[in-house]
Amino acid sequence: MKILNSPQRTADSAKAEEFEQLKRRIHNKLVDKLDLNRIGDLQGDVLRREIRLVVEHLCDTEETFLNRTERERLIEEVLDETFGLGPLEFLLKDHTISDILINGPKNIYVERRGKLEKTQVEFRDNQHLLQIIDRIVSKVGRRVDEVCPMVDARLPDGSRVNAIIPPLALDGAAVSIRRFGSNPLKLEDLLNYKAFTPEMVMLLEGAIKARLNMIISGGTGSGKTTLLNTLSSFIQNDQRIVTIEDAAELQLQQDHVVRLETRPPNIEGKGQISATDLVKNALRMRPERIIIGECRGPETLDMLQAMNTGHDGSLTTLHANTPRDALARMETMIMMSGFELPIKAMRQQISSAVNIIIQASRLQGGIRRVTHITEIVGMEQDTIVMQDIYRYVQQGIDESGRARGHFESTGVRPVCMNKLESAGVRLPASAFKQRVMLQD
Repeated sequence: MKILNSPQRTADSAKAEEFEQLKRRIHNKLVDKLDLNRIGDLQGDVLRREIRLVVEHLCDTEETFLNRTERERLIEEVLDETFGLGPLEFLLKDHTISDILINGPKNIYVERRGKLEKTQVEFRDNQHLLQIIDRIVSKVGRRVDEVCPMVDARLPDGSRVNAIIPPLALDGAAVSIRRFGSNPLKLEDLLNYKAFTPEMVMLLEGAIKARLNMIISGGTGSGKTTLLNTLSSFIQNDQRIVTIEDAAELQLQQDHVVRLETRPPNIEGKGQISATDLVKNALRMRPERIIIGECRGPETLDMLQAMNTGHDGSLTTLHANTPRDALARMETMIMMSGFELPIKAMRQQISSAVNIIIQASRLQGGIRRVTHITEIVGMEQDTIVMQDIYRYVQQGIDESGRARGHFESTGVRPVCMNKLESAGVRLPASAFKQRVMLQD
């Protein structure tokens, strides 16, 4: 590894500082020259081309010794600062990045293929970072300031953004961006990545068409939203779907979709619209299916009641590490609604509403697998009875540090097969024969 001597490091640092000052100077001149009335008449690529010509002219007026590559980089960065998200634009153009984690203006990490790495990208200072955060959240009608220092938002491509700023964040603003590309993963991609097997897909597709209620459970970053998007592609195009999310990121392909999004309270603490409010309102909108991006509170009770009162085929996700934990989590969230329901009554609601739990997990090395497809069979006294139809068994770690294992069928024929067959779904008996289906 080459170690730069002190004079070389000083020269590189001075050159970088000079480049930043030049960029800031050109950007300030650009702002002074812009005709806001004329800009309002231009849109998209036309506007960017027009402004690029202005930036090129401004570069020519500066007495600098930039080579062609440096000049092009300078122009692109000024344009990104003017129209985009500044230094973030470089990272957002890289489709191999799945997460962007900003810990203050000088420490930016990304995740590629399940592994974190630090980048060379930096913001000028914390104020620059705050400007970019404000640009993101203002586009979706949110705000972030000292009164409301935490915010959830989204980028135009659906990527989820969470930001927390000082005084809560001690070392400068912290931003987490969960990438959600303009070309989301499709069923074929997940099969190629061995996230599940063709037999598992056949069962899930049949369950969607037979209008079974399903919950996708998993930890953070396990691929719940991607899986929800994939499963929603099996819904018939002529059905009316209402989606409810905190930050809209689902990308459903059907024609008849109504998208609803929660609203945080205003600066006076008023005007909040919660997921519970939206679920209650959705029931009056004649939906055939309700999809909640994530159940995380009292809306769980309303969702279960909707599933039990004619809105079959509804889908949602929640955070839990196993299918059994998912049931316990639902009980906890029902109690958050403020109704003192007996445990047995809660479990009866769950067992009659939910048909299938799909457990998604992120394993060592960053690989994502559907580790369980579990059916809820019913109640025995005060206990919800469940049975695994398919599962993933981890056997160890390979040479590259990634988990390895196999998918297996448990040999159990689902109780819901009668509903599938009534809906015209025919699955071969061999799909449920006890065996190892796919080895990593």
